[in-house]
Amino acid sequence: MTVESVRPEVPEVPEVLELSTPPLAGGGVPGLGHGWKLVRDPLGFLAQLRDHGDVVRLKLGPKTVYAVTTPDLTGALALNPDYEIGGPLWESLEGLLGKKGVATANGPQHRRQRRTIQPAFRADIIHEYGPIMEEEARAFAERMVPGKTIDCTSESFRVAVRIAARCLLRGQFMDERAERLSIALGAVFRGMYRRMVIPAGPLYRLPLPSHRQFDRALADLHDLVDEIIDERRASGQKPDDLLTALLEAKDDNGDPIDEQEIHDQVVAILTPGSETIASTIMWLLQVLTEHPEQADKVSKEVESVAGGRPVGFDDVRKLSHTNNVVVETLRLRPAVWILTRRAVTETELGGYRIPAGADIVYSPYAIQRDPRSYQEHLDFDPDRWLPERSKDIPKYAMRPFSVGNRKCPSDHFSMAQLSLITATVASRWRFEQVPGSKDATRVGITLRPHKLLLKAEPR
Repeated sequence: MTVESVRPEVPEVPEVLELSTPPLAGGGVPGLGHGWKLVRDPLGFLAQLRDHGDVVRLKLGPKTVYAVTTPDLTGALALNPDYEIGGPLWESLEGLLGKKGVATANGPQHRRQRRTIQPAFRADIIHEYGPIMEEEARAFAERMVPGKTIDCTSESFRVAVRIAARCLLRGQFMDERAERLSIALGAVFRGMYRRMVIPAGPLYRLPLPSHRQFDRALADLHDLVDEIIDERRASGQKPDDLLTALLEAKDDNGDPIDEQEIHDQVVAILTPGSETIASTIMWLLQVLTEHPEQADKVSKEVESVAGGRPVGFDDVRKLSHTNNVVVETLRLRPAVWILTRRAVTETELGGYRIPAGADIVYSPYAIQRDPRSYQEHLDFDPDRWLPERSKDIPKYAMRPFSVGNRKCPSDHFSMAQLSLITATVASRWRFEQVPGSKDATRVGITLRPHKLLLKAEPR
């Protein structure tokens, strides 16, 4: 409304909208609410919520949680300052990520931390990482031996951790350390998902084998981070990397940030990135196996761009089909499949009242497989990302790195390494699953194949 549109003699009275309460999803279990469904079939349960409305209520134990099911409302959540990082997902992750890392911080602290880490992901700096990405992608491909079984879980974690460590922390990490991290992360993320959907509190302190395994894995992960920090300090070296930036960072008062924040920031750098990238690499290997015609197209594209030389970092922008294979994999098999926010104040969402302090959950997995947004929504079709077709996809129906002030700062870094790894392995190998392989989806804080075992044969 403009000032000119208001007639002084007849003041316009704003319309008062009566906001209603979102409908309650069916199928809750006494005591556990919908947590039982989120354990039994989380992906199917979240996907079917779209049939009950744009916003629906869930019960997780005694808590009421609001689920959002449409692309535009997930965009509103990400861009509206009335919602901040919070809710059962982030509460479950605090034991891993701490309360002072960029992944879990809010407000001024988050903005300061973003300013500290963002320079490490500038386009010109990412280009400097190119030789490291090339070396690790080729080493990843060279560890594959014709006819020998490839354990995709350990190998995917190894290449993801080594790229993150060598680029962002400039560490000289041996395979043993990457293996420790991959084992610890697997146990930790499985345990944290259970704690998110079934908030049993004190019951998780019982000395059960699964609880002890979780506690050991979490302790090993934090010990590993302390080793990284202590080694850097003892070396006296100050390379131009993210760890040096953290060790020299100042708080809002101009004082050095405390030890806990340094620790939590390194965890936030190593852990979520390594877990999500490794999971996506596993899915890419599964895609190249399940869709050999796509692997052939990637191989031919690499040949057309690189000729007889190994594909390199500078080739990535020219590999349009390869990049579309990565994007389509991120759509159908997203590592990050569930996200939560918390309402800072009472607000409105989709015409419903959201009380202050309420937790809101949404699923990129469900949003990205919604038949209302995608034709042939379950088909693996990289060509849907060609410009003439992608323009018809709703704006927030595909945001694998989020938007707004919570947008992943490493999005270009991540896409570059995923495309380079895909191009490198597809141009050298054909894959098939071996007996004992199980590529069904394993649900934890992230999604990845349950146990992907492949055999490689040279092209």
